[in-house]
Amino acid sequence: MLVKSLGKAFLVTSLLVSSSTFAFADSSSVSKTLTIPTGTPTALDIMKNVYYVNHFYAFKNYSIGKKNRDITVIVKKSKDSEPLTETVERYLNNEYDDGTVQAKDLAIFQSGKNKGLGMLITDYVDDDKSQLYLAWLPALRKIRRFAEPAHEDAWGGTAFTFGDVTLRKPKHEKHELLGREKFSFETGAIQLSADERKGYLASIPEANKNNIGKEVFKIKSSGNSKEVWYDYRISYVDVKTFGDLRVEYYKDGKLIKFLDKNWGNISGQKDPRALRWASWYAKDLRTDFESMAFIPETITTFNTEIHASKWSESTLESISK
Repeated sequence: MLVKSLGKAFLVTSLLVSSSTFAFADSSSVSKTLTIPTGTPTALDIMKNVYYVNHFYAFKNYSIGKKNRDITVIVKKSKDSEPLTETVERYLNNEYDDGTVQAKDLAIFQSGKNKGLGMLITDYVDDDKSQLYLAWLPALRKIRRFAEPAHEDAWGGTAFTFGDVTLRKPKHEKHELLGREKFSFETGAIQLSADERKGYLASIPEANKNNIGKEVFKIKSSGNSKEVWYDYRISYVDVKTFGDLRVEYYKDGKLIKFLDKNWGNISGQKDPRALRWASWYAKDLRTDFESMAFIPETITTFNTEIHASKWSESTLESISK
């Protein structure tokens, strides 16, 4: 879910405002104790809760590991080419209260072009402090520290960017609430032939209409930097759960990319924001490059007793063993 800024080595291996005005980055930090807004939320309130959902702050930790042959499958497909697959395990830990570390994110690629690659990302309470990126490079058999990648850099060579997956925070954009409406989009998926549906691809879901009819907030978010690769993006956010169902990216008035998400509910949770990842699908309309991630429910665990040493350099060093 690698990136240009991490170099060739990877290849070797509100202001509270009304709906008609903008909410800027002041007070935009997202606390792990963020409460659900009451009444009519502002655009900033909504996007803070979207971030809360996507980073699983409702849980002390959240894991998508492996169980028998069930594992997260990433599919990449370029125009007029066969789909490529990779598998990955990912572990997020939010159980830090030292006033310094906000969360840690560990990803380990188990098959495919990036097999053996491990990434450990540390996010800090201080939003102005860059995230720390450590990577185990299997070809070099060493850990390397990298500068925080650009938001537009591809996560694991997919159509998902580091901005989509880890980097983008509410403070990076100004947000405008365009209103509420009924969601009307089919949730996309990579189209596969019957012959292609084998191995890990056998269980990849097809496009579906599961989200159609849900009431959503429609949010317009514009980047605060001139270096942002899009002019603005439109997010469709479930009014009950704050899960973002679809994100559209626009440049020069044209839709250039969209990202669809399937969120799954977890039984027994009091917080409606305590969701699980089911699948992501993204398509770059400029190149027709598509990516998809499918996370079986069987491999999702949370609030488990995992020692903090899981999120350490020693874990990265043990990947090849």
